[in-house]
Amino acid sequence: MLKKHSQLFESLLLISDLVIIAFSWLFSFHVRFHSGLIPVQQGIPDFYSYSFLLVPIVLIWAFVFKWFGLYRPKRVGSQLNEVLEISKACGVSMLVFAAFTFFARQYDYSRLVIVLFTVFNIAALSMSRLVFRKALRAIRRKGFNLRYAVIAGTGEGARRVIERLDAHPEVGIKVEGLISTGGAEEGTLISGVKVIGSLEGIRDIIRTRRIDIVFIALSWNENSRVEEAVKSIGDETVDIKVIPDINDLMTLRGGVEEFDGLPILNLRNSPLYGWNMIMKRALDIAISLIAIALLSPFMLLIAVLIRLTSPGPVLYRQERMGIGGDIFHILKFRTMAVDAEAATGAVWARKGDPRRTMPGSILRATSLDELPQLFNVLKGDMSLVGPRPERPVFIQEFRRKIPRYMLRHKMKAGITGWAQVNGWRGNTDLVKRVEHDLYYIEHWSISFDLKILMLTLWKGFVNRNAY
Repeated sequence: MLKKHSQLFESLLLISDLVIIAFSWLFSFHVRFHSGLIPVQQGIPDFYSYSFLLVPIVLIWAFVFKWFGLYRPKRVGSQLNEVLEISKACGVSMLVFAAFTFFARQYDYSRLVIVLFTVFNIAALSMSRLVFRKALRAIRRKGFNLRYAVIAGTGEGARRVIERLDAHPEVGIKVEGLISTGGAEEGTLISGVKVIGSLEGIRDIIRTRRIDIVFIALSWNENSRVEEAVKSIGDETVDIKVIPDINDLMTLRGGVEEFDGLPILNLRNSPLYGWNMIMKRALDIAISLIAIALLSPFMLLIAVLIRLTSPGPVLYRQERMGIGGDIFHILKFRTMAVDAEAATGAVWARKGDPRRTMPGSILRATSLDELPQLFNVLKGDMSLVGPRPERPVFIQEFRRKIPRYMLRHKMKAGITGWAQVNGWRGNTDLVKRVEHDLYYIEHWSISFDLKILMLTLWKGFVNRNAY
């Protein structure tokens, strides 16, 4: 019965998508040639030549969407991921469609219609999926279209599964009970769910209670029993999902991936790979080039001021640790006397520091001494946004005192960062700074970078801890 329901929903979703795709194509034609919003200079083309393309469009999109798995049952998953998957599938479909129109065309189709179709199509499909999922979740909250599950395990892992499912009734999974793997007696109540049997009797439980899903959530010291649990289930037609007890070990975007059919658990991972790396680098190059072009007269004025008021070079180069622990030389406008650390060694600047030059105190207080780091960004040593880099001489001490300090270096160092816009800069609590840096790495996205850049501009460059 559940399989029939799943196939019904899949068919309804497919039909809905194809109708939306066809409508988006016709609507794009109307907006381009009949809405009056866009000037028509060479006359209105024949509508039938465009409507003829509905056949290959529907076939291409249906095939690619199925290939991308957009109709697989998704009881658990974020709406953002679904929108991204739809966007990717539409992109691939459009490439196939463009190839089709190129090799089989006898007519010159409007590029603007194709662009409008792409935009309308992604927007409409995403909205329809959102409405569909909302409606489905409302149905499941009422107790319809449910799937029934048991959890093999009675420890902390099982509690986490129960808590997550209780917090999200819209996924439509109801836990019928817990399967003891030793220790917990039948009838014991754990997080509001009863222990209803042991591994030895799990097959009978699956049959009598018509179970659809078995979650195996064993503790780390019970991992050897996972194989026993799977064998106990045998060839029963249930979904089996293993919840590994590694929650406390996972940091920085830990997750699961697949390599040629081999499942791999990531306990620690960098967010910068593939398109993420390309997008962040493109943003860095674009904004740093614009900033250098706009600020170059101002930077030249600062350079002249430094040269006139203090002997020594305009720029100051200092060793800092970047991504992966690599050492690079950060650029700053010189704000202190030459050989300022000759007598003291490496020390942090302090309030009223006598080593500062006359313009140096102003440059440091306003963070204008950091402007040359735009060239570090352009070179690739730094990013616009990221954890602020520290000197290697200090890092050895920090990593001994602060747990997970070195994980900051999983991301390229930045001119500004999440810690800085929240006030944790200069001589402030290092633990708090590290917490904010790791939060940034864990939740990184291009939109998060743009938010930090806007907050940096909004809050200004003056900070009471910069001296």
